[in-house]
Amino acid sequence: MDLDRQEVTAKTAKTAKTARTWDVPRVRTGNAARLGLMAVPVVFFAVFFAYPVVAIVRRGLYVGGDWQVGRIADVLGQSDIRHVLWFTVWQALASTALTLLIALPGAYVFARLDFPGKQVLRAVVTVPFVLPTVVVGSAFLALVGRGGLLDDLWGVRLDTTVWAILAAHVFFNYAVVVRTVGGLWGQLDPRQEEAARMLGASRLAAWRKVTLPALGPAVAAAALMVFLFTFTSFGVVQILGGPGFSTLEVEIYRQTAEIFDLSTAAVLTIVQFAAVGLILAVHAWSVRRRESTLRLVDAAHTARRPRGAAQRTLLAGVLATVAVLILLPLGVLVQRSLDTPGGVGFAYYRALGNADGGTFLVPPVDAIWNSLEYALAATAIALVIGGLAAAALTRRAGRLVRGFDALLMLPLGVSAVTVGFGFLITLDKPPLDLRASWILVPLAQALVGVPFVVRTMLPVLRAVDGRLREAAAVLGASPLRAWREVDLPMVRRALLIAAGFAFAVSLGEFGATVFIARPDNPTLPVAVARLLGRAGDLNYGQAMALSTVLMLVCAVSLLLLERMRPAKASTGEF
Repeated sequence: MDLDRQEVTAKTAKTAKTARTWDVPRVRTGNAARLGLMAVPVVFFAVFFAYPVVAIVRRGLYVGGDWQVGRIADVLGQSDIRHVLWFTVWQALASTALTLLIALPGAYVFARLDFPGKQVLRAVVTVPFVLPTVVVGSAFLALVGRGGLLDDLWGVRLDTTVWAILAAHVFFNYAVVVRTVGGLWGQLDPRQEEAARMLGASRLAAWRKVTLPALGPAVAAAALMVFLFTFTSFGVVQILGGPGFSTLEVEIYRQTAEIFDLSTAAVLTIVQFAAVGLILAVHAWSVRRRESTLRLVDAAHTARRPRGAAQRTLLAGVLATVAVLILLPLGVLVQRSLDTPGGVGFAYYRALGNADGGTFLVPPVDAIWNSLEYALAATAIALVIGGLAAAALTRRAGRLVRGFDALLMLPLGVSAVTVGFGFLITLDKPPLDLRASWILVPLAQALVGVPFVVRTMLPVLRAVDGRLREAAAVLGASPLRAWREVDLPMVRRALLIAAGFAFAVSLGEFGATVFIARPDNPTLPVAVARLLGRAGDLNYGQAMALSTVLMLVCAVSLLLLERMRPAKASTGEF
């Protein structure tokens, strides 16, 4: 039976209940369709993620026909490597604790309070999360580095390296806590806490016994994601830390690109991979707990105008925190880009149009257009791979699907440096000789964009009543047509938001791109890092100018995303 669109739409709802009659065939067809949807993402990740990573590890540890297993103990026994491991874990724990401490009040304000400019402010606090780590490092370098604002104010050079790293990580991950915890907090029924107050509990006791247990899984999920991002920190530590401070990711880069010790880099990659796998396993467990919590509470919109001195004071405190933590570093970044030897002006921006023949073979301004073209291609790839993956994960299932979900998150935690270098040594012969191809950079960037597409689209896809799809199938619609007529209208907005996130994170990818971007086609983050690596006020000013351009592009993208987001958006992963 072939029905036109209006007939399918009109009859789908009436037929939804009767679709339960076909439960057994539906399960079999659904499993086959799920495996079909998973095939393309699995192949993509196998070829462009697993293969390069395994190849790097093999090259480092498989020497002379034997596996050098003892090399693992040798590397981990070195005092400097132990110091790197200690600093990696310590700064990640400290950054996570500081982020929770500073961001939880913001999560409450965005969840429970309604005030003018809230939508714009939500976009502002999200801008740092999609900024390249190179730009974040540049912003805090302008704040506390050579001639930074703190030096100008105090006139005394302080050893602010560690504090700058921690502050940059809080700046970068503030939105993770605000969106993850605030999204759930805004959907908790406040009447539960009010009932506890009526029964005699104090405000603190009611919050501790009613609200906090419900928020626990979301807080744990946010903390684990912050720990993951800071544990694998690269650009921030690379720029701010100098030779005295290295995380695992920075040390992998140093061992690979500077010392050329692939065996040590391989051991560190294995250590990081094991740690990330454990973090993601705990994160998946906390997310499942959060989903079960959401099914037990009223998902009503609860934001109200601030009432009482306490709420108004809290709102003022959060606004002050955002101003100091987020707007101040970004403002200093802009100020440094305009602070030329001849006074305030656009000399550094004009200099971006000149090629010096040393740092770049082309004018630095070309990096802007290169980045935009690469990011658009990477976004298209991420939408296809991530969309198929999200569709496969729509119906919750057993260990196979959970393992597939974890696989999609691995690029966020596994060394991007390893992936980028792995591209160079594996994709160098037919049928995948891509070293001279422009597509290599978008492929690496898409690996980072896919998790954001999945995490953005998955909650919306799961909210679509599956019986609507089944009813469309019963009425004669093919799976493709059912998706086009039923799912697409409901997820179109989420698809646009996912595209925006994928575009922003692709634009700022640095760890892998630093290896594979050609000198005549640099991306913005690579150009910033190269300029910061050279002495001279001109190079520093150009780095600040390029960072400002990248920041503005990301800010505009986020503002557009917020305008597309519905006022009463459902809780999602981001």
